[in-house]
Amino acid sequence: MTTIDAELRGRAEAVIPGGMYGHMDVRAFGDAHPQFMAGGDGCRITDVDGRTFLDFMCGWGPIVLGHRHPRVQEAVAAQQALGDCLNGGSPPMVELAELLVGTVAHADWAMLAKNGTDATTTCVTIARAATGRRRVLTARGAYHGAAPWCTPRDAGVLPEDRAHLRHFEYNDLDSLRAAVADAGDDLAAVVVCPFRHDLRRDQEPPDPAFAKGVRELCDATGAALVLDDVRAGFRLDLAGSWEPLGIRPDLSAWSKAIANGHALAAVTGSDRFRAGAERIYTTGSFWYSAAAMAAAIATITELRDTDALARIERAGTRLRAGLDAQARAHGFEVVQTGPVQMPVLRFAGDEDFALTRAWTDEAARRGVYLHPWHNWFMSAAHGDADIDDALERTDDAFAALARR
Repeated sequence: MTTIDAELRGRAEAVIPGGMYGHMDVRAFGDAHPQFMAGGDGCRITDVDGRTFLDFMCGWGPIVLGHRHPRVQEAVAAQQALGDCLNGGSPPMVELAELLVGTVAHADWAMLAKNGTDATTTCVTIARAATGRRRVLTARGAYHGAAPWCTPRDAGVLPEDRAHLRHFEYNDLDSLRAAVADAGDDLAAVVVCPFRHDLRRDQEPPDPAFAKGVRELCDATGAALVLDDVRAGFRLDLAGSWEPLGIRPDLSAWSKAIANGHALAAVTGSDRFRAGAERIYTTGSFWYSAAAMAAAIATITELRDTDALARIERAGTRLRAGLDAQARAHGFEVVQTGPVQMPVLRFAGDEDFALTRAWTDEAARRGVYLHPWHNWFMSAAHGDADIDDALERTDDAFAALARR
């Protein structure tokens, strides 16, 4: 490990529990990945030791246009010159809510927060307030945030925190029907991701029949269909990630790409759940900060008015094809799943991900930042030349692995 990064890790151990925590602790997935970053520009990041990487995690999702995108940076600077955390909302709050209502297909209203857990938890709270019911259904293995009601860890969580949470299998309509029947008249919400993006498994697109069935079951029972679009939102379809399926949720949770790296989240909902949203109490000291809202306006407008989404899809398609060809050329079989905008690669038969991790470490040593079992993220800053540059390096990573 290089000097400055190693020094920071040592200092962090003394003052931060575990030195690092949560999903960005690189010890969990890579021996060659730096822990501490110094900056980013476009589709590249630079660590504290001055090494530059082609970035295919994009801040784990928030960077959709590219690091330090000029239009976003200008909007943030202009708002910060006026003020950020003031004694109430600023004009960007209303402007952003209007933009969300005009962009998201199902949205009649919008509320703003700071991160994805805020958004998913607020959706669940609104559903319970609107229906007067308690039971919430989620797909087994799905991630919906770091709050006690849904965190994947048990430490510090009481059974009571999850007393009304039940599970079904993603894309298994019979499993969902059984869970709905078990909930009976106490079903408040079904929370579902746009596609199955659990860790350490192949990603799974939604079966249109399953999505339609979720909608029909929620309509029949009066429960809220909550689409957790935190990870995929504003990268696949601006109107909502299930809009291509013709399925509109009652409530949606958004964060990550909404403001190109600035801390923001949103909940959008239909008029049926407006009264529930008005009755709950949810807030935060920084929830009304205007600079991130200005960033979101600039981000969504750029995505809407340019070919950014098409460029993201093009980059992902080019990367996937190149990696497939390289793996075959070096005698490996790889499995690539998920939308090309949010891809996952694993080596066939690599059940413990040891080989996949070895390859991503080799890629990191060559300046390509990838993850062995979490989906990657493409941005509009990934041009053809950048993908080709990355592929030259990943080809060498495959060759290094083959030499082992």
